[in-house]
Amino acid sequence: MTGDPLPFFPREPAEPAPGAVHLPDWLDTAEQRELVEACRAWARPPAGMHTVRMPTGGLMSVRTVSLGWHWYPYGYARTVVDGDGAPVKPFPPELGELARRALTAAYGPDGLAEIAGAAGYEPDIGVVNHYPHGAKMGLHKDRDERIDAPVVSLSLGDSCIFRLGNTETRTRPWTDVELRSGDLFVFGGPARFAYHGVVRTLPGTADPALGLVGRLNITVRQSGLD
Repeated sequence: MTGDPLPFFPREPAEPAPGAVHLPDWLDTAEQRELVEACRAWARPPAGMHTVRMPTGGLMSVRTVSLGWHWYPYGYARTVVDGDGAPVKPFPPELGELARRALTAAYGPDGLAEIAGAAGYEPDIGVVNHYPHGAKMGLHKDRDERIDAPVVSLSLGDSCIFRLGNTETRTRPWTDVELRSGDLFVFGGPARFAYHGVVRTLPGTADPALGLVGRLNITVRQSGLD
């Protein structure tokens, strides 16, 4: 043993379930910084980042801002109906382009036709969640959309343990995946309505150059709404 650090081993792309694809390090450092700055702008009021109260009365541990359509439990609106009431910020076209590029990277140009809603993907929703230290998200389905097009998920900042479950129940079987800053995760096809959540974040794992405390997750979706 010389005491030298272990060599760097690139993480490999993976398909933890049919229709679910994990591409590690998909965003380079410059793209990550650009998205962090964009999230800061989107988070500012009006229609800025806020804490969501669930119908049960509990508060989510993440803070959220929506683009294009405002998400609230359990639906979408054009105004922040559970916040300041302001019109939701528009969905950025460049985020749509990034999401379409993500689908091509995940499924391949020839594989898009095999995944429902992938070939003609026209996303119109962005949901940004900020996970401060200690935040998590219980297992849930993204089922407020009226179309089964894939969901594109981008990770920034601290790493997390992401749990991808099955489509029937919140119990096992599930697969835990470590998502790091810059990772892309896409779920569509058979995995589109799988239960999923964040078990925990790993504080202090973010690149200091991002200037970000905690974790940002950007999910891009197609609503199917008029």
